[in-house]
Amino acid sequence: MLTIEESIKSPMPITSSNATAADLADKTASNNSLNQVLDHSERVQDMLAECADDLSVVNDALKQELALEQLPQAVEQALNQNDVVEIKVEAAAIELSVVNEALQDEIDARLNLEIQLAAAIKQKEQAHHAAMHDALTGLANRALFHKQLDSALVQATQIDCRPAVLFIDLDKFKMVNDTHGHASGDQMLQLIAAALKSLVGAVDTISRYGGDEFLALLTHAENRQTVENLADKMTRAIESAAIEHAPEQFLHVGASIGIALYPADGATADALIDAADKAMYRIKQEKSIMAAEQI
Repeated sequence: MLTIEESIKSPMPITSSNATAADLADKTASNNSLNQVLDHSERVQDMLAECADDLSVVNDALKQELALEQLPQAVEQALNQNDVVEIKVEAAAIELSVVNEALQDEIDARLNLEIQLAAAIKQKEQAHHAAMHDALTGLANRALFHKQLDSALVQATQIDCRPAVLFIDLDKFKMVNDTHGHASGDQMLQLIAAALKSLVGAVDTISRYGGDEFLALLTHAENRQTVENLADKMTRAIESAAIEHAPEQFLHVGASIGIALYPADGATADALIDAADKAMYRIKQEKSIMAAEQI
């Protein structure tokens, strides 16, 4: 027969790849159950030890009182049987103590596993977040944006909604990096990212798509005019963020924003992004032509 220690199986190593919140809940419940068993077992151990002590005291008193008298054989047999019972009770108390120690070791081991599991789950969540978000701005990266856009397009086929994609390219941002350094440019990007995110709803997505390029996904665009109004707000927000970043340096950073609506401008994720990209470049070219005419 296996001992308590031998019956405890070595658990599977916990890593961020196999850790789940359900596992953590199961192990916590299991630990609570084991703690209840241990508490009950310790109470039984205390009762056995107390019984052994009481039985020993009674036996000693009987032996002392009857030491000088000739005892009937039946009494002697009863006393001998009491001695045997006392030994068994003491042995049971010792065995139960061993069992309790093994239970405590198991509880400690499972608690350690619970701690490892919680750390692995946190690591897994952090790794998943890092894989889907831009490290500098905290915005969705390309992978997450495409995932959200695909989901929005599936939803659009099921209910009456029209997703829209906005392709946002910063104007004159390269001058910031070249003149004031990349650290200054990174700080400005963070301000711009926060400004853009504040303009969309919780179900919408802002993504940093490239160095100075952002994409916005509106899951429920009412019409083109509404989206164009939002694009104007985004342009002003970007200009304000640039001024806020360095008001004394007169950084005239703006934005060119192209718009694509489903299904008029594209029925797939790639088609919508491409259409918004081309619309953005048309706006940028128009700005260049206007600037050249003013010289």
